[in-house]
Amino acid sequence: MSNQTNTVKSGFGSRLGFILAAAGSAVGLGNIWRFPYLAAKYGGGMFLLIYLILAVTFGFALMITEIAIGRKTGKSVIGAYSAINRHFTPLGWIAAAIPVVILPYYCVIGGWVLKYLTEFLTGGGKSTADSGEYFSAFIGSSAAPMVFFAIFIVLTAAVVMLGVEKGIEKVSKILMPVLMLLIIGIGIHTLTLPGAIDGLIYYVKPDLSEFSIKTVIAAMGQLFYSMSLAMGIMITYGSYMRKEDNIEKSVRQIEIFDTLVAFLAGLIIVPAVFVFSGGDRNALNAGPRLMFVTLPNVFDSMSGGQIVGTVFFILVALAALTSSISLMETVVSIMCERFKIKRITSCLIVIGFSFLLGMVSIFGYSIWSAFTIFKMQMLDFFDFISNTVMMPVVALMTCVLIGFVVKSKYIEDEIELNAKFKSRLLYRIMIKYICPACMIVILLSSLFISL
Repeated sequence: MSNQTNTVKSGFGSRLGFILAAAGSAVGLGNIWRFPYLAAKYGGGMFLLIYLILAVTFGFALMITEIAIGRKTGKSVIGAYSAINRHFTPLGWIAAAIPVVILPYYCVIGGWVLKYLTEFLTGGGKSTADSGEYFSAFIGSSAAPMVFFAIFIVLTAAVVMLGVEKGIEKVSKILMPVLMLLIIGIGIHTLTLPGAIDGLIYYVKPDLSEFSIKTVIAAMGQLFYSMSLAMGIMITYGSYMRKEDNIEKSVRQIEIFDTLVAFLAGLIIVPAVFVFSGGDRNALNAGPRLMFVTLPNVFDSMSGGQIVGTVFFILVALAALTSSISLMETVVSIMCERFKIKRITSCLIVIGFSFLLGMVSIFGYSIWSAFTIFKMQMLDFFDFISNTVMMPVVALMTCVLIGFVVKSKYIEDEIELNAKFKSRLLYRIMIKYICPACMIVILLSSLFISL
């Protein structure tokens, strides 16, 4: 087994840099828009309570496992699994394929965010406030989505090309504090709206009558996707982590940051939509259209909505960018390690491939809209195959590898290089018994619901 240190490869220059970069990866579109509408759909405060409990148990165990794997092996995801046990090398390839699939369509959605940000910045935010015609017309064209997608992916690549310390770490230290200030500012403004307190109470007050197995599964699934687990990102970032840094403490801080952003996003969206809809919960169950159809209408209806909408889409763009950076870095890291090519060359190859695959997602809503797979548009299919199938499988098999093949001591030894592992007993129970069971439930329930 390899125990390669990070002295042979570039890495984060500080623990704060690592925490902000990893938190930036976790804080993405899933936090800003998926978390609020799931919270609203599955009981508000009850969903929030279940999510918090799962974050400090289920999410903690999976995240600390991946970061420890990365730091212990010092390798990107394929090499890391191979270093642990060569029979699990195929698992590394599956994990490596996930960011390859996600990055292109994620950047397409990032382009949508840039389009709306441009509208609000130029004073055209009002034109987006309709029953969905603007959004449908935009994604139904080929040229406009292509332009904004290209801008977004080039912005992502520009950071990744600069490297880990000079690019990702430096940008994260700027973007994450800005993101927090923006989300707190909008949250405070939202709570001053007439009627917002009713939405706040629904959002934060647990109601036992709202408890159900569906709520637990939804919270578990959101946590899984929100924290950038099982897609090679945390293993990659872990491989850049310094040996002297405390893994357990770092993971707890990443969790707090990630959960706080998700909570604050809900604090913006749930009360605001409650006010706009007159307390109608169905307005919150708009799914992905919540961000691009419902919220522009909310901003249009409030005083100073143009400014609030502009700040909101800046916030969303920053969150999307920090996540896309981590996705691209994971793919670039794999290519540099496997094929011994330079970072800039690898970035250019990833841009080219991602642009081609991203075009498939764009055309899936326009010239190829008649073509579907399992009745899904291409972007939805890429999301389904990566999030619903591949990620739960990777997480499940990682639990099997650590819990039953090499045993949890493999991870515990790495964590205890410089500090006592305070949650050792919890970790052992979670990684061997509870996490695998949770992953099976997520996989089967998601497949049942989707298909």
